[in-house]
Amino acid sequence: MRILLVEDTHDVGEAICRRFEAIGHSVDWETDGTAAAEILDFTDYALVILDVMLPGLDGFEILRRLRRAGNTTPVLLLTARSEVEDRVGGLDLGADDYLVKPFDFRELEARARVLMRRTAGEATNLLTCGDVIIDRAARQVRLGTREIPLKRREMTLLELFAARPGRVFGKDELLDQLFGFGEGANPNAIELYVGRLRKKLEGAKVRIVTVRGAGYQLVTDDQV
Repeated sequence: MRILLVEDTHDVGEAICRRFEAIGHSVDWETDGTAAAEILDFTDYALVILDVMLPGLDGFEILRRLRRAGNTTPVLLLTARSEVEDRVGGLDLGADDYLVKPFDFRELEARARVLMRRTAGEATNLLTCGDVIIDRAARQVRLGTREIPLKRREMTLLELFAARPGRVFGKDELLDQLFGFGEGANPNAIELYVGRLRKKLEGAKVRIVTVRGAGYQLVTDDQV
């Protein structure tokens, strides 16, 4: 999934990017609050991880503008300020969760999973489609009793499809979710990843089909 990280402390930002990219997410990292607010005006994300103390606009103001615009993207606030008033203020502005620095990166990942899962209307980290079971916490995929080894972007692509079986995803939409700014990817990269994923799902009761002129969709045998 594509995540926007707004964090001006470089060692923290670098560590967060590494953690999320290692498990298959695409992370756009911005250190300035004003620039981040402008990015949110034209780019959709699965999650925003937002520091409170920032140059330019602070995190609270970014959050206020986001919600005033009707943008419901889940927001996880990060802050070194642990006072109850700050936490309550952020939640009242529309934050979905709050994490106080310093934090354990495992907790950050878990909270991020919960927020993205909640957006999709799912109650657990297990996502089942046909006979394919995706464990988003363990980053594992099983076909019956057999584990399917997937690379990180293949895993993200399968999650996108399996969370909305039957929905048609255009190449540009998938490109936006799998790659961040400056990665230089093009629609041919989506064809490559879809092709790889199709091969790894051979024998499953789900398949990725091409919808001519529109994109791709995941269908189960009972939908065909």
